[in-house]
Amino acid sequence: MLARGLAPEFSPAAMVELAAIRAPAASPVASARDLRRLVWCSIDNDDSRDLDQLSVAEALPNGTTKILVAIADVAVLVQQGSALDDHARQNTTSVYTAAQIFPMLPEKLSTDLTSLNFDADRLAIVIEMIFLADGTLATSDIYPATVHNHAKLAYDNVAAWLEGTAPVPSAINAIEGLADNIRLQHRIACQLAELRHQRGALSLETLQTHPVFAGAVLTGLAMDAPNSAKRLIEDLMVAANGVTARYLAAKHFPSIRRVVRVPKYWNRIVTLAAERGTTLPNDPDSKALETFLLKAKTADPVGFPDLSLCVIKLLGAGEYVLEVPGAPVAGHFGLAVKDYSHSTAPNRRFPDVITQRLLKAAMTGRAAPYSNEELTLLAKHCTEQEDAAKKVERQVGKSAAALLLGSSIGQEFNAIVTGMTDRGTWVRLSQPPVEGKLDSGPARLQVGDRLRVKLVSTDVERGFIDFISAAARTT
Repeated sequence: MLARGLAPEFSPAAMVELAAIRAPAASPVASARDLRRLVWCSIDNDDSRDLDQLSVAEALPNGTTKILVAIADVAVLVQQGSALDDHARQNTTSVYTAAQIFPMLPEKLSTDLTSLNFDADRLAIVIEMIFLADGTLATSDIYPATVHNHAKLAYDNVAAWLEGTAPVPSAINAIEGLADNIRLQHRIACQLAELRHQRGALSLETLQTHPVFAGAVLTGLAMDAPNSAKRLIEDLMVAANGVTARYLAAKHFPSIRRVVRVPKYWNRIVTLAAERGTTLPNDPDSKALETFLLKAKTADPVGFPDLSLCVIKLLGAGEYVLEVPGAPVAGHFGLAVKDYSHSTAPNRRFPDVITQRLLKAAMTGRAAPYSNEELTLLAKHCTEQEDAAKKVERQVGKSAAALLLGSSIGQEFNAIVTGMTDRGTWVRLSQPPVEGKLDSGPARLQVGDRLRVKLVSTDVERGFIDFISAAARTT
């Protein structure tokens, strides 16, 4: 972390500030609504403690539905320019490694005083969305409120219930009306996803893993599979982030947008599709790409995550940019949305804290708390630090993988090419799904090519895993 400009520890000044914060903030404005009676719930990972958002639905006349998303009010306790803010501004994100989590904000805040914890009253910024019967957004608004988390739910349990493979979780049964409420949220989320996919949002599915420990011993890598509960939250958050971006624009406020530009390597995506019998247009077209992806998933569901990873690499990384009202916006190619900010995870992402401060100023008629010049520099910094954090996470993840593969030197594996840079070629194994460097192999390899590789060395400390083509010889 230090080598990449990330601070693993909070400064003494930040800890002094933290000690002075003894309780959650009380309602700071008379206009804050009291919405504690609504059946708010959180749906997150089993072990998540930094709860950034809650959601609730309400059926309205004529088939319309109100969806409310409550976002933790972090800015009320983390003051702009404070030592705590300086740390968050430096790292810009929490860093999640196999060995340790390095939170952007101290756990006293992120998992307690600014977290939307179960059975606790908390201040929040509420994003209200009213959808027509077909899932079209009719109206929206943003305002401060006090909320109460009535049920802390986990993705896997909720997904199993929604998908009909398990009974309703007891935490849902304990709250009257919550089961029907979550079903309503799920129906709206599915409609939102369908509408985005009709516009060209991409159906991508990658293999995510996390280390499994028995005490202090690393025993394996477990898959994090997508499911209906994760998609429910993702789709509601995409909608909420769009409302946030448009709200600031309507108030003539600048904002930091999250964009994924038109793919630089579209030609290679065209080649990948052609290899699978599909012709894509010469110019980037998200709708055509989505049609191909759906066809490919149906034809080869087992190999689809490998194809998804290749497409993601070729699409290019997302970035933060300044949006000034009236100026053209690049949009998010992968989500098929034009207006998209990051606003729903302020406990662990600094761009979301910036957005929250802009929203609060816009709601109360105050001037923007950042100049356009500051926002331009912050957007660039957040992009760079997010990349640095991902590299740290990948490096520690590779150390875990190297530890697991240490006893497999000389064995052969099926692999796919996932990246090519000036520093070399990278491949990922089919099983276990870990990535390493290909030290020697066939000439003219490209992202997406499949080959057989042999493991030749591992270095746990540096996170190095090295392969050669199974047809190559070591010297």
